[in-house]
Amino acid sequence: MKPENDSLVEPPFPSGPEAGRPVSPRRRNRSAMRDGPDAVDIHVGTRIRLRRTLLGLSQSELGKALGLTFQQIQKYERGANRVAASTLYRVADALDVPVSFFFDDLPDDLSHALSGNGDDALSRRESLELLRGYYTLPDSIRKQVYDLVKSLRQINGEG
Repeated sequence: MKPENDSLVEPPFPSGPEAGRPVSPRRRNRSAMRDGPDAVDIHVGTRIRLRRTLLGLSQSELGKALGLTFQQIQKYERGANRVAASTLYRVADALDVPVSFFFDDLPDDLSHALSGNGDDALSRRESLELLRGYYTLPDSIRKQVYDLVKSLRQINGEG
């Protein structure tokens, strides 16, 4: 005879290697659609965007070098899609950085550090364009620009 409500039926006791192990509740799979992007995926994507922009590459150009669409690069950079290890290796090669570059400056408390409004200096296009322009200057001029900015910060009382 079958019970009316199957959900009340306890599973049989495990036998074999599982016998004696505590039964853990089923872990819910993480979903970017439901839970939002993972903090590490956002960090890795931000680092991909930073390096791509510093090199002056468009999303289309990077995508072409990797055999991907610019939409896929967009999703990686936003953290909406997780970058597979093999793809991250190819991205690192295309952007001429070690794979570890994408994990540099990874905050200890990711949930706090990345849950902000995304208004950090390196996430702004203006900052990236200034940085790219700065590194195209000859060393002597670059030092003068650096000293000027440093002096302006001191005048402004920032350090």
